[in-house]
Amino acid sequence: MIRCVSCGEEYDDEVIYTCKKCGSVLELVSDINVSKDIFEGRRDNLWKYKECIPVDETKIVSLDEGGTPFCKCDKLGSELGVNLYVKVEGSNPTDSFKDRGMTVGMTKAMELRVDTVGCASTGNTSASLAAYAARAGLRCIVFLPSGKVALGKLAQAMFHGAEVMSIQGNFDEALEAMTALALEKHLYLLNSINPYRLEGQKTIGYEILQDLGWQSPDRIILPVGNAGNISAIWKGVSEFYNAGFVDSLPMMTGIQAEGACPVTNAFRKGEKTVEPVLNPETIATAIRIGAPVSDIKALRAIYDSNGYSETVTDEEILDAQKLLARTEGIGVEPASAASIAGLKKLCEQGVIDKGETITCVVTGHLLKDPNTAIDACTKPTEVSADIEELKKLLINK
Repeated sequence: MIRCVSCGEEYDDEVIYTCKKCGSVLELVSDINVSKDIFEGRRDNLWKYKECIPVDETKIVSLDEGGTPFCKCDKLGSELGVNLYVKVEGSNPTDSFKDRGMTVGMTKAMELRVDTVGCASTGNTSASLAAYAARAGLRCIVFLPSGKVALGKLAQAMFHGAEVMSIQGNFDEALEAMTALALEKHLYLLNSINPYRLEGQKTIGYEILQDLGWQSPDRIILPVGNAGNISAIWKGVSEFYNAGFVDSLPMMTGIQAEGACPVTNAFRKGEKTVEPVLNPETIATAIRIGAPVSDIKALRAIYDSNGYSETVTDEEILDAQKLLARTEGIGVEPASAASIAGLKKLCEQGVIDKGETITCVVTGHLLKDPNTAIDACTKPTEVSADIEELKKLLINK
């Protein structure tokens, strides 16, 4: 069953993106009617939770996504005074968490027998959609905001055969245009406004609970852009809590870039919907979004979990990106590092208590944005191959 998050209107299984009654976003409603023991011994990927995902399992389109690393980060955790784990979503097939939603969304597309899929994207969604459309044998249309997409992501989308169009405008304008085409049934929309996308992303929450031995962390921290992921993870952990698999719930904590922070602005005012940021700007291109489509869901997740939302500057993001790489060996794109920057800031502010068990979700791989990574580093030292000269350099350092 599909239900409106605002007015509660219910719909049968149909191609629908927003509520016909009030225009709000939708979510899928399902009960977990299995024992957690059923997941044991299965291949460690997203589809080991197939009974919890409301699509036809005979139509699955998969690249073996999910089952991502769950790294205990003792050095960084000790420095900050917390028990820290990092969920590394950049280890998915196209190097971001988007693959989780895309495998489910594309499986639904196969159920519906559509021939064309599409999305607007700041990069990661387009890369994922292109790969999964190729896997499914479907035509793929992608709208990207002109000049606002990191090189690694653009390369992925194009190389996998997507028809990429550069829109003269920002992400929000690109999504508006793509949605209009979807409503006229020219394509099946696979942005996170599609509730089936979030059914895949909720499995991050499932995995975190299972990774911790069927315990909940005190807090889950993650970057917020279009706001689907924070609400999806909350949905996942809530489903397993309601099923009796765990006995507590985490505080959902969303971090936004200072130049693109409509959710944090709304949280600070106690609002339930956001006022769009008209010209969002941040070096973290994946979260450069001013009018998130899942704002209602995200704010509900934060409020219902007694969570929090904070902003970080571009400088704090880049510092955190280096910190995670050089302290724990985990390389992430700038948007992913927002969760680490937010963790550091909230620890310093006293919002996070000493000794809390924290899971930070890092959403995309370092090489999604290679230019930013290169620009943040010093150039290699030019030296000869003379052994004596090399020894002097090593000793002096």
